Parts: sequence; C-alpha cells; structure tokens
Amino acid sequence: MSLQNILILIASALLIRIVFPGKRRQWALLVVSILAIYWLQPALPIRNMDFWLPTATVGLIFLSWGLTSLKEQLLDPVNWLGAGLSLGTLLLIGLTRFVSLEGIITPTRPPQFYLVISALLLIILSTFVLTLFSKPSPGLIWMGILVLLLVFIILKTPFLSLQGSIVLRRIMSQDPSLAKSTDLGWLGFSYVSFRLIHTLIDRMKGRLNEIGLGELLVYTIFYPTVIAGPIDRLQRFRKDLLNPEPLSPGKMLQSGERLAVGLFRKFILADALGLIAISGTNVTQVQSAGWLWLMLIAYAFQIFLDFAGYTDIAVGSGILLGFRIPENFNQPYLKPNLTLFWNNWHMTLTQWIRSYFFFPITRHLRRQGKLPAPLIILITQMSTMLIIGLWHGITLNFVFWGTWHGLGLFIHNRWSAIVGPKVSKITAGKPFMTLIFKVSGMCLTFLFVSLGWVWFALPTTGSALITFARLFGLGS
Repeated sequence: MSLQNILILIASALLIRIVFPGKRRQWALLVVSILAIYWLQPALPIRNMDFWLPTATVGLIFLSWGLTSLKEQLLDPVNWLGAGLSLGTLLLIGLTRFVSLEGIITPTRPPQFYLVISALLLIILSTFVLTLFSKPSPGLIWMGILVLLLVFIILKTPFLSLQGSIVLRRIMSQDPSLAKSTDLGWLGFSYVSFRLIHTLIDRMKGRLNEIGLGELLVYTIFYPTVIAGPIDRLQRFRKDLLNPEPLSPGKMLQSGERLAVGLFRKFILADALGLIAISGTNVTQVQSAGWLWLMLIAYAFQIFLDFAGYTDIAVGSGILLGFRIPENFNQPYLKPNLTLFWNNWHMTLTQWIRSYFFFPITRHLRRQGKLPAPLIILITQMSTMLIIGLWHGITLNFVFWGTWHGLGLFIHNRWSAIVGPKVSKITAGKPFMTLIFKVSGMCLTFLFVSLGWVWFALPTTGSALITFARLFGLGS
C-alpha cells in the first residue's frame, strides 16, 4: 500500500467520523470498506480478477452469514439494508465500466455488466437459500470452514496457485503458458479467512449472539485492518461499532501520534532498511560474512518496522473512527526469551492460534493421559508454530521456519523447567546478576529469531542453507 493510499484512507476515516455521526457511521464504514477492497486490490495479469476477487470476498462473507443465521433474520430490515448497501456498492463499481476504459475504483475496467449482475444474483440467491432452508448446524459450519481453508491452501501453495492461474487463464481465453504462481494476489484473504473462521467457530459454540449482515461485513473488511491486521475479535469489535469512543482533542492527539510513528516506521525506517536487507536477489551478490550479518540484522528490523508501522497506522485510523484496535507488537526484540518474544510478536495472530488450535489440542492430549507432559508440549508447540509458518505460505522454507521456532520454544520450555529454578537462586537479591542474565537472554533471543528470518526471507531451501553456511564462514 502506497503512502498516497494510506493518506487518503486516513482522511476518509476523519471524514466519516465528522460527516456520519451515530448509527449512520456503520453504513458509511460498510460502503467505504467495500470500495477500499476494490481500490486497494492490485492489478493482476488475469483479466478482470481485480474485480472478481474482491467480489468473491463479499460473497464469502454473505455465505458465512447465511450459514449461521436463522430464517427469522431475513425479516430484519437492518439486514436488508446491509445487503442493499453492499450489493448496491458493487453494482455501482460495475457500472464504472461505462465511464472509464481503464478503471476508476478497480485497477482495470470491470467485466461486462451482465456478468456483474449474474454474480450479484448468485450471491443473493445462495445466501437466501442457506438462511431460509438450512438450520445452523456444526456440519454445515465445518463445511464452510473447510471451504475457506481450501481456498487458503490453494492461494498459499505455489503449485496449486499456479494450476489455479492456468485454469482461470483458459476461462478468460488467455495464454495458459504465461501463468505464474503469483497471479492470484487476493487482497487481505489471510486476514479475511481467519476472521470468518473465528466467527463461524464462535457461532457454532454459542459464544456469539445473532450477527447482523452489515456488522459481519464491516468487521471482516474493516478497511484500516483488512491488509495487515490486527486480527480483532467480533465480540470486541461490535462494542466499538455500536458505541464508538468520543473523538476528543486528546483522542485526536493520540491518533496523530500513532499515525506519525507508523508513517515514520514504515516509509522512512523500514523502506530504507529494505534497500540493504537480505533477499533472494542481493544474498548472491555479497561474499563477506560480515556484510551478510549486517543484511540479516537489517531484515530483522525491516520486517518489524514495516509490520509494526502498519499496525500503528491501523490503530491511529481506528481511533479516528472510534475503535480501540488491539495492539500487535510490544517491543518483541527486547524480550529475554523466545516464549516472551512470541507473546509480544504479531500478538493477535498468536492469540488466535492459541484459542482455536493450541489450547484445544493441548486439552485433548492431556485428557487422553497416554503421553508424558514434555511430549505433549513438544507436539503442541511444534504444530502451532508450523501452522503459523504455513499461514505465511505453504512452502518448504516456511515449514523449516515454523520448525525452527517450535524447537526453540520447546528447548526454552525444558530449560526453564530444569535450569530456571537454579538461575533464580543465583540471581536472588543480586540486581547485577539479574541484569546480566536478562541482557544475555535478550541477545540470544534476538540472534535466534534473526537467524530464523533466513528461512522467511529467502525463496528456496537451497539458498537458505547456503546463506547459513556463509554466515558462519563455511561457504565461499
């Protein structure tokens, strides 16, 4: 997302808050968020995909709502208003085909209008059928979750996304030999899918009351967070949606500070470090181990500042709109061990994984009573970190990155259980010794995390292994 895009979105947040007070703010947020996912969707080499992918996002939200809603909710005029505003916005975007040959909201010209009408009718009919003729049931909800996971797997697996590109190119009468695995750049789908899965699971378990269609749409594609998070919970988000915090001078100042910090982190610091940070291209152009270490450290700070900068911008924009968006980072590189690092890095993602995977599988294994506690810890920590790795991409390098951190967390757990009490005795009543252990732990954690970024930053396992060797002077 460019600086110009961010500044326009910040201005729109302030404008919405001033012009649309009270309940009208929700509907303004709905329209602007839908416009944003089309406007921010990058141009793609497959014809009309920059229109169809955002349309599919809206369609998936409609179907998810239909899976968990009772037919009585079809009688609620508020839900009809949400449906009408969202589909009407899509219709207007489709109509821009007749205004511009290049695209006004979308990067390229929208598809033929009869196709847009057909897609909207399909969304309406499918949602209506699901809501009217099916009752919310675990079986149907799990089917919806599996569909979301299947799409996620296709997008994140290079081979499958390549096959998807080939199929779509043939449908669009384009040359399939030009297909690439990067052709399906679906804006924000990682965050959209996790928000919808959270909603489906919590509705199935009775942790959520009835959801309005408009509420679910705004929550899922809330434009300050749709691209880079954080991953909020619907229960918390609805409170701010219904009762926004007053926009006082103090809140304005707080918002301005967060926005300024975020813009500085992202567009000054992170972009500058990106020029020297380790990558698949420049790693082959440096022979010195010292320069490789410098590039690796630059990457460690670049990825943090980039991601944390976007979070600052999201939080600052949320304050303008009356939302208290959750924090995603809390000085992770200053933590003295790997467990604390992961408690403070991309916090909303790790909390999501803990809630819907780590805690359930841990409870299940403990109830079985067949495995020793250390083995349960190893299984749960390894599998959790593998899922976090695969969330970023289903490639061998992300498997190794997840394994790297899973093993690191297990080793730290065992170290804390066995050696921790002895260290506590050594440092008891000795501030200087406590400081030494804390600083050394912080340095070792930063070193471990930074080395792990090699798997994350480089495109192939071969290049990562060669880089590891060269970092320790074992390769030419």
